[in-house]
Amino acid sequence: MLVFWNKKLVFLSVPKTGTTAIEAALAPFADIVVSNPPELKHAPLYRYNRFFRPMFERACNTTDLETMAVVREPISWLSSWYRYRQRDFMKGRPNSTHGISFDAFVQDYMRGDQPPHANVGRQSKFLEPRPNGLRVDHLFRYENQPRLLAFLEDRLGHPVQIERHNISPRADLDLSPETEARFRRKFQSEFELYESVS
Repeated sequence: MLVFWNKKLVFLSVPKTGTTAIEAALAPFADIVVSNPPELKHAPLYRYNRFFRPMFERACNTTDLETMAVVREPISWLSSWYRYRQRDFMKGRPNSTHGISFDAFVQDYMRGDQPPHANVGRQSKFLEPRPNGLRVDHLFRYENQPRLLAFLEDRLGHPVQIERHNISPRADLDLSPETEARFRRKFQSEFELYESVS
């Protein structure tokens, strides 16, 4: 999470949406950089609403901070998690995807009792509007980098160059038509969220 105090902007880091690269590019200009622990670096909207927003409002007497985040096409998002958990350092860990096909990974993700390697959360839950009306003010597609960069450059007032970071290994990402169709039905809200963003 990054806070640009004078620009009245908070960047919420949705995992697997290029946040490491974005944070590397923008951290020098941020007033607050939350890079660890992961639970705070990747604080979802509900956690921001519960802990960070009240702090800003009560301690800093401000209510005009806007939030932004990036979302990724749902199958691509899962493939990024799958490939990340294929890295060598993950071997032997319960959440490793070594020895598991992408199709099996997606099937495990759809289970009610997800095994550790497929327990990666949901973008829609990360960004779910809160009962008090708080919602993410600015959403961008991971796949539409020009729109994201144009917004950041306009809002922050200087050029932004994002270089690739945290690149996962290539992997076989074959997905059977049956698994994909079931995933699209079961997680329709993920696709609706993505389609709602230009």
